[in-house]
Amino acid sequence: MSKKLKKIIIAGLIYLIAVFVKFENEIINTLLFLLSYLIVGFEIVKKAFKNIKKGKVFDENFLMTVATIGAIAIGEYPEAVAVMLFYQIGELFQSYAVDKSRRTIASLMDIRPDFANLKNGSEIEKVDPDKVKIGDIIVVKPGEKIPLDGIVVDGDTMIDTSMLTGESVPRRAEVNSEVISGCINQTGAIEVKVTKEYSDSTVSKILDLVENASNRKAKAENFISKFAKVYTPTVVCIALALAILPPLILHQEFSIWVYRALSFLVVSCPCALVISIPLSFFGGIGGASKMGVLIKGSNYIESLSKVDVVVFDKTGTLTEGVFDVQKVKPENGITADELIEIAALAESMSNHPIASSILRKYEKELDNLRVDDYEEITGKGIKAKVDGKEVLIGNTKLMNDNGITFEKSNDVGTVLYVAIDNVYSGHILISDKIKEDSKRAVEYLKKSGVNQIVMLTGDRKEVGEHVSNILNIDKYFAELLPNDKVDRLEELLKNRDENKTVIAAGDGMNDAPILAMADVGVAMGGLGSDAAIEAADVVIMTDEPSKIVSAIKLANKTMRIVKENIAFAIIVKVLILILCAIGIGTMWEAVFADVGVSIIAILNAMRVLHIREK
Repeated sequence: MSKKLKKIIIAGLIYLIAVFVKFENEIINTLLFLLSYLIVGFEIVKKAFKNIKKGKVFDENFLMTVATIGAIAIGEYPEAVAVMLFYQIGELFQSYAVDKSRRTIASLMDIRPDFANLKNGSEIEKVDPDKVKIGDIIVVKPGEKIPLDGIVVDGDTMIDTSMLTGESVPRRAEVNSEVISGCINQTGAIEVKVTKEYSDSTVSKILDLVENASNRKAKAENFISKFAKVYTPTVVCIALALAILPPLILHQEFSIWVYRALSFLVVSCPCALVISIPLSFFGGIGGASKMGVLIKGSNYIESLSKVDVVVFDKTGTLTEGVFDVQKVKPENGITADELIEIAALAESMSNHPIASSILRKYEKELDNLRVDDYEEITGKGIKAKVDGKEVLIGNTKLMNDNGITFEKSNDVGTVLYVAIDNVYSGHILISDKIKEDSKRAVEYLKKSGVNQIVMLTGDRKEVGEHVSNILNIDKYFAELLPNDKVDRLEELLKNRDENKTVIAAGDGMNDAPILAMADVGVAMGGLGSDAAIEAADVVIMTDEPSKIVSAIKLANKTMRIVKENIAFAIIVKVLILILCAIGIGTMWEAVFADVGVSIIAILNAMRVLHIREK
């Protein structure tokens, strides 16, 4: 149980005793009210005075302080305590919504290397990465993270770069290939000549970006604080005018009008607002969670209602993030099933991700006795005998080297060409599949008023262009590292309208920096990394990009309800004040009407919980 909740419970119990238990000595009731008030309101009064010293006079703390002290001054102790209790309860609603405060993201990121295998002659020593110097040789074994940037001087392997670039297809690293820290070595041991010290390495820069990006994000100002900047000075000025002008003009006693001015402050105290506004936001967060969208704070609801630009990562966000067979095109009398079977047999002895994709597509048990003379040809493909027939499966280089006549495919992705006994037998396309939901998401975002949709990806340019064209995305940038993505996002943030916001959506660890920096970071939580989820302000548990549209619609509805409550409360308050001024309404009627407004405002706020996804 939080400290604030304990205070509210204790103050509430004392308040109920003071209201319902009538002691013979009225001083006891008064002291109970004052004790309850101090427990629940002292912090707000203290904050109000601190803000006054700093020059921040007209905020909600000042309004609560003036109104409640005014109520105490005219003997309305129950009203004074109730106002503070309601206000604290409203604040509690908000604090629960933002309770999952951001922890240090870097501690969740698994890209930080723990060690480096430093080669000294024939010996290998395990050392801290920041002790390795430029020019040193390090050994990276299969399954290990590459600890520093460098160039391969010996060995051949496949590198998983997805944690940095988001690219689902592993990259081959051979002698003279450049490798970057944070990637994972998959298949073979390599020796790397270090080109950058750890402090200047790619992984170090990414960690620094993630740790500091949130400091560069302008926090959305609390809605009720902005409203109080207008409402509070207006109320105080009217109360002052009521206390001073009528006695001077009508030549009446000041005490009468001072009493009325204090009554005015009590009546004008926005109980309905301080309860319904946080509750509306809290309801919006609850309604979003029913849709599978987790919003980490009420300020992000306000930001979602003003979206101008949406930035998407590609792999795992707009695409499935799974390297899979997308197309099988047989040639020269062979069927698609036969082509896949032969390819699966030929690839059955490989541990390459491409082989895994083909085996998943085949889905049947393999008889390895049907395969002989298996040979993996570095950077080109595989040569093997299947049922006594020579099978070649690989890229264009493999086909050209063996004099195979074939038709080059224009498909975007990894194309495997297959030849049987030197006769071209077709090709297999392996690529990342675009999510069925992605096209709908882009279409709905444009219809909802988003001006620009941008895609940032670490994948190759042709892949980025292909996905961008299919989804009708306004602009794309490809072959980006995380720091490049940050640079692009900074440009978008710099050029946006001051009153508009930029959303960034991603799922991978490499997306954490831009999620932390954007006005609203959206993580695909179902399959996304812990770092992306922690850095984001909104988490989509279903991994559906179209949920961003649902979140924007819900945010717009929430903000409409908030504004409805403000307008309704102010109109009713003005009417009651007029009735009181002409002698028709009394203080108790005003208090009763104020409670009624609060109840109606709360019921209106609860509508957000019942917003259904369309």
